[in-house]
Amino acid sequence: SNLARTSIATMAPNSRSSDDDSSSVASSSSDDSSSAAPASARPNKKARTSTSSAPSSTPLEVAPAVTSIDSQRKSAEFGKQKIIVLLDQARLETVKNRRSNFELLNCDDHRELCKKKLKRDPKEYRPDICHQELLSLIDSPLNKAGCLQVYIRTTKNVLIEVHSSIRIPRTYKRFSGLMVQLLHKMKIKAAGTSTCLMKVIKNPFSQHLPAGTRVYGMSCQGTLYSPLSLATSLVPPDPTGSTPPVCFIIGAMAAGHITVEDHPYIEKMFSISEYPLSGAAAISRILGGIEHHWGIV
Repeated sequence: SNLARTSIATMAPNSRSSDDDSSSVASSSSDDSSSAAPASARPNKKARTSTSSAPSSTPLEVAPAVTSIDSQRKSAEFGKQKIIVLLDQARLETVKNRRSNFELLNCDDHRELCKKKLKRDPKEYRPDICHQELLSLIDSPLNKAGCLQVYIRTTKNVLIEVHSSIRIPRTYKRFSGLMVQLLHKMKIKAAGTSTCLMKVIKNPFSQHLPAGTRVYGMSCQGTLYSPLSLATSLVPPDPTGSTPPVCFIIGAMAAGHITVEDHPYIEKMFSISEYPLSGAAAISRILGGIEHHWGIV
C-alpha cells in the first residue's frame, strides 16, 4: 500500500506538468494565431481604403436648362404686333431668252423686246425697284425684331407673301433667278427645313389683313408728315398691345402713284418728305420713325 501511495504521488506532479505543458502550448498557439491575425488583416484594410475612395452612388445634380438665343427671340416675338407693308404694282414678269432660259423682264436686257413685241415703254420694266425695297425692309431692325410682315403685289395681280427670316440676294442677277423660281413653282422653301420663305397666295389682299387693320397709302401727293410724327400719330405706342395693326401700301413701280381706286380700304394718303424720294429711301424713313417710336435700336 505504501508503494501504491508513492507511485500515485509521483504521478500527480507529472500530470500537473503535462497540464502546464498543454496550457503553455495552447497559449503559444493562441499567441501565434493572434500574431498571425494582423498580418492576414492588412489586405482587408487596403481593400477597405480602396472602396472608400470609390465614387458615391448618389445621383449627380442636373444642370439647369439653358434657353437658346433663337428660342428666346421667338418667345419674345410671340404676341408682338406687326407692321404690315405691301409693295404694290411691282414689275415682276418672266421672259424666255435666246438660250431658252427664263429671266425677269427688265429695261436693260430686253429693250428691243419691250418696244417691238410688247409695244410698251422699256422704262416701265424696273424689277430692281422691288429688289431695293425688299432689301430695305428685310434688313431693317424692325424686321429683325419680329415686328414686320411684307407682301408684294405685281402688275399681273400676283400676290406674294414674304417670310421675315428670308435673306434677300444682294445682287440683282441672283434676285432675278429667285423670283423666276418663285413665279414658276409658286413657293420657295428653306434648305433642309419646311419653312416657306416666299409663296404665292390668293387674292384679294384685304382677306389677309387682321380684323380692324388701319390701311394707309404712301404718296408724294399725300399729307406731309415727318417720320417720327407719322409713327406717333398712326402707330400704337406699344407693340404688345391689343390695338389693331397698321398697314402701309408703298409703290414699287418706276412712275405713278398709289390710288384709292386700286385699294378702296385705304383710309388716308400720307407723304414722308416734301421731296420725291425713291421707294427704298421712303421705306427707310418710315421704318426709322417706327423704330424710334417703339425703342428698337
